Parts: sequence; structure tokens; C-alpha cells
Amino acid sequence: MNLKTMMLSCLSVLFAAGLHAALPEAVTAKAVPTSQVVEKVSINKATLAQLEAIPGIGAKKAQAILDYIKAKGPIKNQEQLKEVKGIGDKMASRIAELVSFN
Repeated sequence: MNLKTMMLSCLSVLFAAGLHAALPEAVTAKAVPTSQVVEKVSINKATLAQLEAIPGIGAKKAQAILDYIKAKGPIKNQEQLKEVKGIGDKMASRIAELVSFN
């Protein structure tokens, strides 16, 4: 391979790499992480294990939710969720984004 051919090959590779880097982000395809696709859990039908899997809910809060539902019936909304022992405004707000109340 002579020097001229080698230089042209290198320039072609660099040019192609530069074009890819210069493409706008909208043109390049990106995969959506599966962790962003989350199915909501029905808080009134969930098992202890399903409740514990919700971020921020440990064994005690999960059990408190089940105890509340058993004693007072289904939880209908975020406000009622705050009546569960150990769940305040912030926690109820976070949980409400991850559960359904049906």
C-alpha cells in the first residue's frame, strides 16, 4: 500500500467519524431504558412483597398499609394514604406516583 492510498484511507475514516459526531441528537436513535417503563401497582390489591418493592416503602410501611386497608377499607387517594402510620406528605406524594388507587 503506498503512502497516498494510506493517507486517503485514513482521511476517509476520520471524515466518516466526524460526520457521525456532528449529527444532531434527534437524528441518532436512542433506546429508552426499560427501567423508565413502570407499571403502577394497585395499592389496594398489592401483596406485602409488591408494596415492599416500591421505592421508599420498607417492611413496616408495607405492613402498615395492609393493616390500614384491612381495618378501614380501600385507600381511595393520596390524602387518605397520609392517614397510614409512618406516611407523611412527601412519602404519600412519592408513593402516589407509583400506585393506582383502584
